Amino acid sequence: MKNVLGFVSFVLIVGGLAGLVHEWIGGFRLFGFLRYATPEGYEVYANVVFVVLGIAVGALGAAKSR
Repeated sequence: MKNVLGFVSFVLIVGGLAGLVHEWIGGFRLFGFLRYATPEGYEVYANVVFVVLGIAVGALGAAKSR
């Protein structure tokens, strides 16, 4: 379970950061499948939520391993 939560955490954090970079710089699209989960007009907010959720899932995975 720890490995699954770590992977999900990684995908959410990197995908959210990549989405933020795409919104600010443009043209850079890594982990593009997360853009389908963001509502139109709220891309920046959704990507911030992805990063925060990824951190929370990572903390949960770390707590489960103790």
